[in-house]
Amino acid sequence: MTPATITAIAAIAAALGVAAVAGVLHNRRSGVLRDTAAPEAVDTSDLGLSRTGPTIVHFSAVWCGPCAGVRRVVNQVCTDLHDVAHVEIDMDANPAAARRLSVLSLPTTFIFDAEGRQRYRTSGVPKAADLRSALAPLLA
Repeated sequence: MTPATITAIAAIAAALGVAAVAGVLHNRRSGVLRDTAAPEAVDTSDLGLSRTGPTIVHFSAVWCGPCAGVRRVVNQVCTDLHDVAHVEIDMDANPAAARRLSVLSLPTTFIFDAEGRQRYRTSGVPKAADLRSALAPLLA
């Protein structure tokens, strides 16, 4: 093997290693609920939030494959927790709401309390258990 071949193989291996690390770091955050206990005030009057209990809002689009997974998980949680409302917003039909809430990728899911304050946010498909854990203190 020539030195140029060895250098090329080493460069390709290094690039693959960096890409693998970046992929792992990106996927670790996908679907993880993040607390947003002190977000800036955002107008949520047009989102159709419940005033009697928490609301799960998720942004989707017809062309978004993972959004169907979010819909299934959220419907399952809302079936189990009757006091939780669910609002699905099509990002293509309501881009203004997506901009106000800084939705940069789909699917993005929010949990709002009964007062309309954003409490949790996640990108990707959340786990049902994580949604239930985040909703429990809001239902107490």
